[in-house]
Amino acid sequence: MDMGRFKTFHNGDKAAQTFSAGEMGRRIATLRQLMRSTGIDAVLFTSYQNINYYSDFLYTAFGRPYGLVITADTHTTISAGIDAGQPWRRSFSENVVYTDWQRDNYEFTVASLLAEAGVTTGRLGVEDDQIPGLLRDRVAGAVPGLELVDISQAVMRQRMIKSPEEIALIREGARIADLGGEAVAAAVTEGIPEYEVALAGTQAMVREIARSYPAAELRDTWVWFQSGVNTDGAHNWATSRKVQQGDILSLNCFPMIAGYYVALERTLFYGEPSPEALHYWDVNVRVHERGLQLIRPGAVCSEIAAELNEIYAAEGLLSYRTFGYGHSFGVLCHYYGREAGLELREDIHTVLEPGMVVSMEPMITIPEGMPGAGGYREHDILVVGTDGAENITKFPFGAEHNILGR
Repeated sequence: MDMGRFKTFHNGDKAAQTFSAGEMGRRIATLRQLMRSTGIDAVLFTSYQNINYYSDFLYTAFGRPYGLVITADTHTTISAGIDAGQPWRRSFSENVVYTDWQRDNYEFTVASLLAEAGVTTGRLGVEDDQIPGLLRDRVAGAVPGLELVDISQAVMRQRMIKSPEEIALIREGARIADLGGEAVAAAVTEGIPEYEVALAGTQAMVREIARSYPAAELRDTWVWFQSGVNTDGAHNWATSRKVQQGDILSLNCFPMIAGYYVALERTLFYGEPSPEALHYWDVNVRVHERGLQLIRPGAVCSEIAAELNEIYAAEGLLSYRTFGYGHSFGVLCHYYGREAGLELREDIHTVLEPGMVVSMEPMITIPEGMPGAGGYREHDILVVGTDGAENITKFPFGAEHNILGR
């Protein structure tokens, strides 16, 4: 029996796209212009972020490689047979399905698509920051006439400038994150486990996404709610720890719409904070407020970080800072994506431009055993415009608003 090495499976009708045909066409045209200017004949994307960005299809790997082949004239996602017709329904253009009847069917499919498009010699763009080495070698072996060259950094720079449609989606995500934050704050009571609070926020956001985007896949939205010592890290997952009087709390809401990451993060307390805790919280809020003022067109990422470092240093708290001051938004999640060229860090010298969307998110962690121990962080999202930046996060921050259980 031979099921073939790849096939089309146009099952059902195309799903409603997240973005307009004009927006998707703009992205692909910009990529093809980059290909022409750099002498690249075709591109094979393998990452979640770029396949999603250029096709509107967000895959679920489960140990299988996926892809998107773009040439001067063709645009085809490559999916595993286990997903049947869903990848075609979600893809902006064409899709082919490779079968698992032979182990090398993925790279055979890539080579076949390129040959059908007349690309058998020249240069093939790949994502060296994402493609596993073994897969890269397999692809290279299947297309011996093509030189594999890295395109990841160039397309990352293109993704850093958001279109009006992207900004509109991110703005909606920020609104939904605020709703999640309200649900989290309302759920906090003494003795409630962290995971129950997280569930309240997640459910509120998923339901609002479903209401606002009825054609969207409902996936990947989550909440990190931390209490006490669990607040020390920005990426600590909820546990069964129960909220206690005097606890420092961290609210972190992440609504995901079509692969686009949005975040709301706030420090809260359950019951009255100690004087030391109020001091640390106040310093972090001052850093946050100054950071919001510094985000504007023409500002340099490294210079923003340097100025904010001075506030912490003056308070003797710089050594308790845990990460950079912010990052780019767009197609990313906790398990994929990262526009590393647009982070507010000392070693990033990118100049902010209109159309960029960045966070301001200072954090310090005071170790256990010290008065006021815990992790303090705030997080807002700003859209850089021509004259300044708009803060699209509306959930309040600081001790005036976020002491619960009084």
